[in-house]
Amino acid sequence: MKTKMMTLAAAIALAVTSSAYGAARVQVIHNSSDPDAKTVDVWLNDVLLIDDFNFRTATPFIDAPAGTPFTITITPPDHISPANPIWFNKYILEEGKTYVLVANGMFSSNATEPNPPFGLYVYDMGREAAAEQGNTDVLVFHGSDDAPVVDVVESGVGAGTIIDNMEYGMFKGYLELPAIDYVLDIRDRSGSVTVKSYKAPFSTLGLQGQSITVVASGFLSQSGSGIPGFGLFVALPSGGKLLPLFGYQEQNARVQVIHNSADKAAASVDIWLNGALLLDDFAFRTATPFIDAPAGTPFTISVQPSNSTGPQNALWSNKYILEAGKTYILIANGIVSGSGYQPDQPFDIYVYDMGREQAATLNQSGSDVLVFHGSTDAPVVDVFESGAGAGTIVNDLEYGTYAGYLELPTADYVLDIKDQTGINTLASYSAPLATLGLQDGALAVVASGFLNPANNSDGASFGLWVALPSGGDLIPLPTLTDQTARVQVIHNSADLAAE
Repeated sequence: MKTKMMTLAAAIALAVTSSAYGAARVQVIHNSSDPDAKTVDVWLNDVLLIDDFNFRTATPFIDAPAGTPFTITITPPDHISPANPIWFNKYILEEGKTYVLVANGMFSSNATEPNPPFGLYVYDMGREAAAEQGNTDVLVFHGSDDAPVVDVVESGVGAGTIIDNMEYGMFKGYLELPAIDYVLDIRDRSGSVTVKSYKAPFSTLGLQGQSITVVASGFLSQSGSGIPGFGLFVALPSGGKLLPLFGYQEQNARVQVIHNSADKAAASVDIWLNGALLLDDFAFRTATPFIDAPAGTPFTISVQPSNSTGPQNALWSNKYILEAGKTYILIANGIVSGSGYQPDQPFDIYVYDMGREQAATLNQSGSDVLVFHGSTDAPVVDVFESGAGAGTIVNDLEYGTYAGYLELPTADYVLDIKDQTGINTLASYSAPLATLGLQDGALAVVASGFLNPANNSDGASFGLWVALPSGGDLIPLPTLTDQTARVQVIHNSADLAAE
C-alpha cells in the first residue's frame, strides 16, 4: 500500500506552488488500449499526480507548472514511487496555455498487432468552453490502434466531410459546431465506405457552450479477452468516465445480385463498391443472398476481371442511389467482349426495385415468381403455361426487361417459351414449384445463355434458371420433351397407284 495518498488537486497545488514559474491548464485522457495499462499511476516528478488512473477516463482541467522542465512517469498501480516506471518523458509547458494530453498506444511488446508504442499526445490549444455560447466545440483525436486513415462524414444534417484523411495519433483542431444532434460516419480513406456510424447528440446531452474531446478508441478488427472494441468516446472538461457515442444504424436497402452474363470473358468477375471489394470471383449463374446495402448515398459499382486489385479502369461501372426500405434485385447481364457475340448486347446491371424475399401473401400455398429476359440472342418472347392450363402468363417480354411478380399457387407447371407470335415454341421447361417446396417463397427466373451458341463463341446454351433469396448456384429448370402416344400404321389401300 502507498504510505502517502494525495488527491489530484493537492498534488498539483504542491507542484505549482513549489515552482517560481506560472501555470498552464492541463487535461489528461487515458486512452491506451493495452490490457496491461487498464489502471496506472501517473507521477509528476516525484509527486503522485493521478492515483489509479483508469482506461477511458479523464482528469478535469487542472493547473500544472509552466516554464520549467518536469517529468511525467507512468507506473503500475500501487507503486510507492516513480522508480522502475513503464514509461516516462520530460515536458515544458508554456504559461497561460491550455493543454489536452491523450495517453495512447501499447506498453506491452506482444499485446496485439499492430502495436503502436505508448506516448502522451499533446495538443497545446485546448479549450475549457466553446468559443461561442450556442456551439459545441469538438476536438477530435484518432487513437484507435488498428484503424486506418479515416474521414469523418456528417450524414444526419448533411454537413458532409468534416474531417479528411485523419491518421493514427493525430488531433483535428476544434470544430465549432451548432449544438444540435449529428450522425458521424467513420469512413475509409476513399471517403466512400462507411466503417462505423455514431450518434453525436450534442443538443440532447446539453452540451451547448461546452468544449469536448472526442477520441477514437480501441480496436476495430480485433476482439478477445481484455481487448477493447472500437468506439467513439467523449471527454468533458469536468473529467470523469468518458461518455460513449452510441452506434447509429443507418437506413439500408436490401439487395440481391445475380450474375447472368454468358460472355466467357465474364465467367468470373470481381464486383467493387466504391473502393471496396464487394464480391470476389463472382461466378456466372450464381447469386448473392439478399444483403443490407447503404441507402440514400451515392455509390459506384465497378465490374473487374477476377483477381483484380482495385476498381480503376473497370470493365464496366455505374453510379447508384438506393432508397431506404426498398428491396432490389440487380442482374448482371450482357457482353463485355469486343467481338465473338451476335448480337452484341452491351453489359449492364439491370435493376428491379420491388424485389421480394418471400411471397407477398403468406400461408396461402403460393409462390411469387419474377421473370427476367437475359438471353442476348433470344427474340421477344411469350411465356405460356401448358401444364395446368393457365395459358399466357408473360406477354411480349423483351431482352433486358422484367415481368413483375407472378403470384402463383404452389404447383408444378409447364412453361413454353414462345416467340412473339405466340405460336412457335422455342423450348419447354418444367417448373416444379410444389416438388421443390417453394410454398410462401419468392424467386427470380432468368432466361440465360444463347439460343445459338455457335454464333456466340460456343457459350452456354439457352435455359431457364432460378435464383432463390438465399443465393448460391442458380437452379436449372429441366427441359421438357413433348408428351407422346404410341402409334402403329397399317397400309390397306388396294389402289394400284398407292401400292
